[in-house]
Amino acid sequence: MTVIECRGLTKVYGGAKALNNLSCNIEENKITGLIGRNGAGKTTLLKIIAGFLKETSGELTVFSENPFNNLLVSANVIFIHDQMNLPTSLNLKEILETAASFYENWDHDLANRLLEYFSLNPLQHHNGLSKGMKSTFNVIFGLAARVPLTLFDEPTSGMDAAVRKDFYRALLKDYLAHPRTIIISSHHLNEIEDLLEDILLMKDGKELLHLPIADLKEWGIGLQGKTAIVDEWTQNKELIYTKSVGFDQSYVVVRNDFSESEWQKARIAGLELTPVTSSDLCVYLTSKTKGGIDDVFNKG
Repeated sequence: MTVIECRGLTKVYGGAKALNNLSCNIEENKITGLIGRNGAGKTTLLKIIAGFLKETSGELTVFSENPFNNLLVSANVIFIHDQMNLPTSLNLKEILETAASFYENWDHDLANRLLEYFSLNPLQHHNGLSKGMKSTFNVIFGLAARVPLTLFDEPTSGMDAAVRKDFYRALLKDYLAHPRTIIISSHHLNEIEDLLEDILLMKDGKELLHLPIADLKEWGIGLQGKTAIVDEWTQNKELIYTKSVGFDQSYVVVRNDFSESEWQKARIAGLELTPVTSSDLCVYLTSKTKGGIDDVFNKG
């Protein structure tokens, strides 16, 4: 079942397109990583999915409904982000108790156990927490809600490494026990890669890639060798990244559409073929130049 359908979605702020003719589908009961740099349009997309914003043009449906000001969507979606406004008059314990009346599948026992595990004082108020503690409470709230569609926008902002690791493990364990559709936006694919089933990679408000995470790991390949040989072998390839690695030596990343026989011939020609991590591939694909920061100095 398709939970989110997006067709030609565009959102304009003051003449700038935060989303630019974006089309994609998100399937039920999968964890999808929404990956991209700052300004890629990730948060804008999540806000439209959650019904917080209305698109400028195009169409987006959630559970076959337009999400903007939609009570059905609101009851089945939760959007966890670092600007969440929670009641300042209630302490953390009271917020969790009140949440049960808003979310049909709310798990109060899980919320309390996570609150204790992460050493959050239930008598504290949300606006008095540190940035990392706020993020921790917010993700507890998001996990305990157990709604059909959960949106996490950079959920680990401010958390230390140990807490981030525990959150990811908690998310995976609860997802396996209670499958639902989860979207996590992040700059750091390497931290969440093992959680994901699909990845939606965005740049400048557009979709660059949308595919299973297993396929992403095979999508690109690195080649290194003498510059002349590398240039010859990449003439008809989709070049993603390139850099010099010494005298007359180059390293490039290209789309991995090599046949087995081409791989063998490339090795015979003196090229070293190496895998590219999913995280590095996403960095290269979303860079403004194929040489990265080195281009700034090479052209100076």
